[in-house]
Amino acid sequence: MKLTSIPRTWRHLRRYNQVIKILLKYGFDEVVDAASKDLIIRFGEKFIPRLRSKKKLGASRAERLRKAIEELGPTFIKMGQILSMRPDIIPPDFAYELQKLQDDVTPIPFEEIENVIQNELKSDPYEIFTEISKKSLAAASIAQVHRGKFKDGKNIVLKVQRPGTRAVIDVDIEILGDLARVLSNYFQDKLNQDPITILNEFDKSIHRELDFIQEGKNISRFKRNFDKDPTVFFPSYYSEYSTSKLLVMDYVDGIKASDINMIEEAGLDRQIIAKRGTRLSFRQIFEFGFFHADPHSGNMMVLPDNVIAPLDYGMVGQIDEETIDHLGDLIVGVTRKDIRRIIRAIEHLGIIDYTVDTGALKTDITNIIENYYETPLKELQLRFLMNDFFKIVQSYRLTLPPRLSLALKAVLTAEGLGRMLYPDFDIISEMRPYLNKIIMRRYDPRRKFREGVLLFDDISLLVEDFPKKMRTIINKAASGKFAIQFEHRNLEHLVSELGKSSNRLSTALIISALIMGSSFVIQASIGPKLFGYPLIGIIGFLLASILGLKLIWDIFRSRKS
Repeated sequence: MKLTSIPRTWRHLRRYNQVIKILLKYGFDEVVDAASKDLIIRFGEKFIPRLRSKKKLGASRAERLRKAIEELGPTFIKMGQILSMRPDIIPPDFAYELQKLQDDVTPIPFEEIENVIQNELKSDPYEIFTEISKKSLAAASIAQVHRGKFKDGKNIVLKVQRPGTRAVIDVDIEILGDLARVLSNYFQDKLNQDPITILNEFDKSIHRELDFIQEGKNISRFKRNFDKDPTVFFPSYYSEYSTSKLLVMDYVDGIKASDINMIEEAGLDRQIIAKRGTRLSFRQIFEFGFFHADPHSGNMMVLPDNVIAPLDYGMVGQIDEETIDHLGDLIVGVTRKDIRRIIRAIEHLGIIDYTVDTGALKTDITNIIENYYETPLKELQLRFLMNDFFKIVQSYRLTLPPRLSLALKAVLTAEGLGRMLYPDFDIISEMRPYLNKIIMRRYDPRRKFREGVLLFDDISLLVEDFPKKMRTIINKAASGKFAIQFEHRNLEHLVSELGKSSNRLSTALIISALIMGSSFVIQASIGPKLFGYPLIGIIGFLLASILGLKLIWDIFRSRKS
């Protein structure tokens, strides 16, 4: 081990113990037991305290998880917020509870923020800005937002990354990685998707969110997409003053879409706002394939003339044209109660694999559709229907691509925003023009021609590469280098227990040999004597006694744990 790695290792160990204590505090004993075994192997048993559960049985498991995550800190809160947007992974009650997670923290002193701004600009900030407000507009675990003003009088905001944020997140990501491996090894049978895959997606997501230059590019792309739409406003992003830890953009002065009273006091039209907000989300998803991944009411501002202005561009989703088509097909199938179209869409989306019982799946989907058959489309609420769909996804352990899940969640969030502003909101009517465009686009002759050319190219490449690939396989087989690899899953615990059993068996054989050998030596009365008995025989019996007591202690302790 390198000397430079020692402090980091011990910092991790202290943080591990923090995490374990909090998990035990909220009654997640089974996770702690599995994690402790991993820590003992890595750090040694004397450094891992044996803690006892402090279950809080008064709350539901979902509520206890939320409270544990809040206590674990910002990285875990971000993970929980992302999981709350994945109802295909976690049960609805857990998703609902995790949506309550708040990322509001106490602001750090302005002097620290000012130092970050100066270090990022590599000059005096007041050579660029005439003022920077010492009071933060918002404070989260990753960044703080402060108002400012250019010398020409233009109002702007500065989003400043809190010092040391990346280092804290990197440490917690490693700890989450260990927990993900523990869950994968010990609880795979109880999980719908691989925790390691989920964590890898989260790792990419949060590091993209840490890069404010990428967020600035997101703003510019949204602004370009909606440049000719007067119902939507996107602020300008000032790349010349922005870095990976500092984002400078226009100040948006409006009313939060969640503040119904202020909207009404300002004389704005809630029905128009509801329609424009959902159309904004639908255009992003179905037209551009680049969308705001969390368009809830707190992230939407309303400007004069009912103009919509989204906020917080760090978390975005992106889907390709083919996925847009199949997603549209899925929603069309749902609205038309067309089972064949729904099954075809989820097959093309890669949700179903060969292990799924498609007959049983069709029956369950048919039952869901039948439950809503008598409901008029204008009264149909997608969130209820999609909740039933997500239950099927979990029961069949289907896998939704993360970006597809984000797109579906964005559609449901848009519906929630519309109904909050205008209870009689008809989401199907608002969505229908975009679905019709998707269907028409699918049968566009120009697109069919492009797809035909690509298909021809694929077939040509396949014909060209096939002999070469086959020759490589045959040559490897002939030279004895052809190999098939197998990967086992969830056998680590079995291997560990077999190892312990074999060690105990070996110890028992050694004890038996010592007893028998010592008995022969004492019976033969050979060698030096102690109290009239052969010394070698006495030592043999002593060793056998010590090993026997240790063996009994190990068995007793393993049963107790």
